[in-house]
Amino acid sequence: MIGPTRRVRVFAFTAPIDLRKSYDTLSAVVTNELGRDVLAGDVFLFVGRTRRRAKILYWDGTGLCVLQKRLDKGRFAAPWERAKGNGALEWTPSELALFVEGSEHVGRIALSPPTWAVSVKIVVA
Repeated sequence: MIGPTRRVRVFAFTAPIDLRKSYDTLSAVVTNELGRDVLAGDVFLFVGRTRRRAKILYWDGTGLCVLQKRLDKGRFAAPWERAKGNGALEWTPSELALFVEGSEHVGRIALSPPTWAVSVKIVVA
């Protein structure tokens, strides 16, 4: 299960993808086209050309997981229609949840603050 933590980063691939791709091929897309490490614990979202299917790839600490959803009615939002460039859009876990439920509003406006990151401040006395 993908945890509810705000530390999880979600990246939506901004081009339609052939959803016959497996774990290894999707991992190669993450590494080669997004320049990200698939084993870092981030979540990667891929949407098919027809927008009726989507796959989610993530590392749960023990292995790669692929989740797939097919909509019977309607279509998923198209991340490539809202992207400003190639690569990936960064979403929050809340936006991913809305996407998986079929919301068309994902990616149009920021629905929540950006992912929280730890910052280290060193004080020298």
